[in-house]
Amino acid sequence: MTGPALVVVGPPASGKTTVGAAVAQALGLPFRDTDADVEAQTGTTVADLFVQQGEPHFRALEEQAVARALAEHAGVLALGGGAVTSAATRQRLVAHGRAGRAVVWLDVDVASAARRVGLSRDRPLLAVNPRAMLRTMLETRAPLYAEVATATVHTSARPVEDVVADVLAAVGAGTP
Repeated sequence: MTGPALVVVGPPASGKTTVGAAVAQALGLPFRDTDADVEAQTGTTVADLFVQQGEPHFRALEEQAVARALAEHAGVLALGGGAVTSAATRQRLVAHGRAGRAVVWLDVDVASAARRVGLSRDRPLLAVNPRAMLRTMLETRAPLYAEVATATVHTSARPVEDVVADVLAAVGAGTP
């Protein structure tokens, strides 16, 4: 089988990067984040891309980064929170799951996500009224995450170690 052993999806502040990196370490696999891929490709931050080029430009770059990573990365892959808004990305993720690979949705409630985000300037869609934006994102994107996920792990108000253990169990890897 080709492609990542595990793809982690979910809304902003659900723990994709933190949990993904910890799961990769537990499995002895490399970790990759598509937001970092886009930043490396463009030489600028995701936040600056949103401001300077707009969300549609960023989403096009993100879609390409996800397609590349799904084709060439064999470890644990974390996607940006909005990656699932692309129909092409969702099709790739559904195919990935149907091929027997794991796509884990890290689900989080609004209160926990808002606490984690705080006043972060690195999250362009949450710059104004983060709690309202998070609520909207969680509600509108939940069906998209559900469409692509082979498993769901709740991260709200939970220690990272417990979430990592649940992700490992969901992908049949036991506990670290």
